[in-house]
Amino acid sequence: MSRTRITATAIGLAGALAASQAQAQSASSSEQEIALLKQQLKLLEQKLDKLQSQTAANTAATAKARAEAKAEAKAEARSEAKAVVANANAAIPVKGPAPASGVVVTMPNNRPTICTADQANCVAITSRLHWDVGGYDYRPNTAATVPQKLDSGQNVRRARIGVTGKFFNDWNFALVYDFGGSSDGFGGTAPGSLPGGGVSGVENAYLSYTGLKPFGGRMAIEAGIMDLPYTMDEATSSNDIMFMERASPGVIATNIAAGDFRSAAGTRWYNDQLWIGGYVTGPSTGAIHSASSAAPAGTSEQYGAVARVAGNPISGKDYSVHIGADAQWLIQPPRNLIANTQTLTLSDRPELRLDPTTLVSTGAMANVSGAQVYSVEAAATYGPLIVQGEYFWYNVDRTANTGVPLVGAPSLKFQGGYAQAGYVLTGEGRTYNAANAAYHGVKPAHPFSLDGGGWGAWEIAGRFSTIDLNDQLATATGVAGGRQTVYTLALNWYVNGNVRFMLDYLHGTVSRQASPVSTADVGSKFDAVAMRTQFAF
Repeated sequence: MSRTRITATAIGLAGALAASQAQAQSASSSEQEIALLKQQLKLLEQKLDKLQSQTAANTAATAKARAEAKAEAKAEARSEAKAVVANANAAIPVKGPAPASGVVVTMPNNRPTICTADQANCVAITSRLHWDVGGYDYRPNTAATVPQKLDSGQNVRRARIGVTGKFFNDWNFALVYDFGGSSDGFGGTAPGSLPGGGVSGVENAYLSYTGLKPFGGRMAIEAGIMDLPYTMDEATSSNDIMFMERASPGVIATNIAAGDFRSAAGTRWYNDQLWIGGYVTGPSTGAIHSASSAAPAGTSEQYGAVARVAGNPISGKDYSVHIGADAQWLIQPPRNLIANTQTLTLSDRPELRLDPTTLVSTGAMANVSGAQVYSVEAAATYGPLIVQGEYFWYNVDRTANTGVPLVGAPSLKFQGGYAQAGYVLTGEGRTYNAANAAYHGVKPAHPFSLDGGGWGAWEIAGRFSTIDLNDQLATATGVAGGRQTVYTLALNWYVNGNVRFMLDYLHGTVSRQASPVSTADVGSKFDAVAMRTQFAF
C-alpha cells in the first residue's frame, strides 16, 4: 500500500473521530462511546504501524530483487561477451597439436619410414653409397701379358636409392635402382653400349609374401629382381662385408645364375637355427632380351636354379657356429641365334674394381650345355672375433650341338675358395641374421662424436683367396684361364650405424700361360691400396 493512501486513511479516521466527539458533546454521549472510539483509534494506529513496516520490507525486497536482476544481467552479458571472443578466436588459425591422422613417421637407423598406426603398412626410403679411391702397382711378367697396365683412380662402386616396405603385414616389396658402377663395364658409343657398364640399373624389384609360418618357422615366397642369398658371402650385405670386394671364387659362382640384379622366383624357410631355400633364376638386368640382335649381339634368356641349406646349430651369448652347403645349376645357357653360339665365361677382377679389367678368365667356352657349382660354407664367432670360409667346385658341360668347333668336348672342372677372419678392436661383435643365414655388420657401441667422446668401432681383417680356372692343359680342348691368389689386409672404421671408412691392401699373383697348349708365361703380380667411403640407411 502506498504512503499517500495510508495518510488519507489516517486523516479520514481523525475527521471521523472529531465529528464523533462533536456529536458526542452536542448529543451529550456517554463515556462508554468515548472509550470505544479511543480503542478503535488505537487499533487504527497499530494497523498504520504494521502497514509502514510492511511497506519498508517490500521496498527492501524490491531493491534486492532489482540488484540481483542487475547482477544476473551483468553476468549474462559477460558470458555472452566471452562466447563472442571465443568464436572470434576460433575463426583465427592458430598453431596447435595436429589431430591424429593414423600415420606414424619414424627413423629406424636413420631410414625415413612411414607406417599406418597399426604398423600393418609401411614404406621406407633406402640408399647406399660406396665410393672407392685407390691405385695399383701392377707388374706383368712378360711383354705378352694382357693387360700391360691397370689404371688407378676412383669408382662409384654402388650408388643405390629406392623404397622398401610392406602391405597388410605380409606383402613385402622393394624397388631399388643402382646408379653406380662407373667403372664396372666398358661403355661407349656403339649401339647398345651402357654408360657405367651393363650391370647398372634395377637392382631390386620384387614382391615377397611372408604370411605362411609352417613348422614353427617363417617362410617367404618371392619373385622379381633380387639379390639372392646364395653363398654365405653373397648373403651378407655389401654394407657389412669385411672387405671392399667379395672373394673371387664366390663372385665367379654367383655370376653364373645368381647374384645381384638377378631375375628369380622361389621360396625360403627359416627359424633361428636352420635356413632352407631354393629359387629358379633367369637373366640379370641389363641383358639384351633378343637372341636375334646383331648390333649389339643379343642372346636368348638363360634360366637356372639355386639351392642352399645353412644354419646356426651352436650359439650362445658371445659365440656361434654356422655351417651350410650350396648348389647352383645353369640349366639353359644363353644362345646367340645370329652367330649360332652358346657360350659361358668365368672371370673376375682382382678383388678390386677401380679398373674393370679381369686378370683371370676362361674366355668364352663354346657349346656349353649347362654348368653346376657346388660349395660348402662355415663360420664362427667368439666375442669380437669372426672366422669364415667357403670352397667351390665348378663343372661346365660342353655337349651343345651348335655346329661351332669343339663339338662334344669333355666337361671342364675348376675350383677355388677363401678363408678370412676379422677382429673388432673396440669389442663389438657380429650378430646372426637368421633371415639370410649370415651375419650382420658391426654396430659401434659408442658412435664417433667429438662432443660425446665416442670413437666408433675399429676392425682389422685378413683374407686369403684362390681361384684356379685351368683345366685339361696341354690338350686342344683345355682351358687356360689362369690361377689367381690374393692376400688382403683391411682396417675398417665404423663411425656410427650409417657411416663407414674402409682401407684395404691387396697383394696378388696370377699364374697363367698363353693357351692350353702353350706354356708361354702371361701372368702378372700386383699390389694395391684402396679406400672406401660408405654411407647407408
